[in-house]
Amino acid sequence: MEIGNLALESYFHSQGIRFVAGIDEVGRGPLAGPVVAAACLVFRIVAPSGTPLLEGVRDSKVLTPVARKKIFWRIVTQTPVAVGVVSERKIDRVNILQATRLAMREAVLALPVTPDLLLIDGDVEIDLPIDQVPIFEGDKRVTSIGAASIVAKVTRDEMMMVYDRVYPDYGFRNHKGYATEAHLRVLKERGPSPIHRRSFGPVKESKLIELEF
Repeated sequence: MEIGNLALESYFHSQGIRFVAGIDEVGRGPLAGPVVAAACLVFRIVAPSGTPLLEGVRDSKVLTPVARKKIFWRIVTQTPVAVGVVSERKIDRVNILQATRLAMREAVLALPVTPDLLLIDGDVEIDLPIDQVPIFEGDKRVTSIGAASIVAKVTRDEMMMVYDRVYPDYGFRNHKGYATEAHLRVLKERGPSPIHRRSFGPVKESKLIELEF
């Protein structure tokens, strides 16, 4: 189902809140690679051309890779966006929930304008002195959050495609670091790559390769 028409953002604008940002993340579940968050800043409802802003945005999980990338470019040319990236090593040090919060915070701080309100997918709270509204399944229900989910997803997928060329034996191109059967099999056979999350169970249980990278 298509989300949006910026209904929630329109409501907050009508209440005098000028800058509203949707926040979402991608990459909490994978065994390898970073967690990536995105912030999509909405300060108008209609594009300069007169067409509805972010028209056709959907939850990133229901889009094909081709459709997702096409909408990604529409988003980044219509409204300010920013991303935050927290590495697998930082995830291992602080845990995935804290890393997610850090990535979201980084994304918000990278926006060209400080938002007056953050609409956040799920129940994550960001350590910033900005009003925040957590929204269950926000990526399906709120346009700016759906847009952020697309930006985060495309950004992280492209990063994993690069890692696939650096570590071709692991199949990152296909599974993007998630625990597929093929990924678990090669992890067991070869041990973790430098971008695997050592604190995650399947990685801890695999044969470790003690090398300095």
